This record gives sequence, C-alpha cells and structure tokens, in this order.
Amino acid sequence: MAISKHALSDEEQERRFQKRMDDPTRSWKLSPMDVQSRSRWIEYSKAKDTMFARTDIKQARWYVVKADVKKCARLNCITHLLNLIPYQDLTPTPPKLPPRPNDGAYLRPPLENQTFILEVW
Repeated sequence: MAISKHALSDEEQERRFQKRMDDPTRSWKLSPMDVQSRSRWIEYSKAKDTMFARTDIKQARWYVVKADVKKCARLNCITHLLNLIPYQDLTPTPPKLPPRPNDGAYLRPPLENQTFILEVW
C-alpha cells in the first residue's frame, strides 16, 4: 500500500507559496528547488497523473490524502492506516480485589521509630 504525500488544490498550493513569500518567518520553507519547481508545476502534475495511472493497481493501491487542511489530512491518514489493521478489543477485565484481612492483634510500630528521607517536594 502506498499513500500519496498529499493532494493539494492548486488554489491552496498557491496560497501557501504566497504566504511563504510574504512572511519572513516562513520564507525559509522555500528552498531554491521549491521556487524552481513552480515553473514545472504542470509537468510535475502530468508526471504524477501518469505514474498513478500506470501503478495504481488493485493489488497495490495509491491512496491520496486531501491536504488543504493539514490537521484534517493528518487525522484522516492516521484513521485510514488504523482501519487497515484488524482490531480486536483486548482490554483486560479489571481485577477484583479481595477484602483486606483484619487482624486486630497486629499493631504497626510507631512512625517515630523509623528513619524517613527529607521531603523536598
């Protein structure tokens, strides 16, 4: 099973590029290769579409994650992966505690006779 890295709409990809260009705290996210790749956007898209058409077979599916909203994309991907794993609830039953014995003849020694460590916390 393969999962495509992401599937962004053209509008969202453009918005993210522009935000990185305009915001100095995000401009580091744009590598020279990212900037250069914009001129090859259509070529890359065609290559991806060709790859999917030739390699997405029943025995080895490509799963595409819609990623316009990053948090939802991550959660959807995790949910998908977990749903692929056969699950059986193995939660153990809580133990039953027997009653504490009551021996009225036993007396614990006084606490003053014991040496305790310093309570720092």
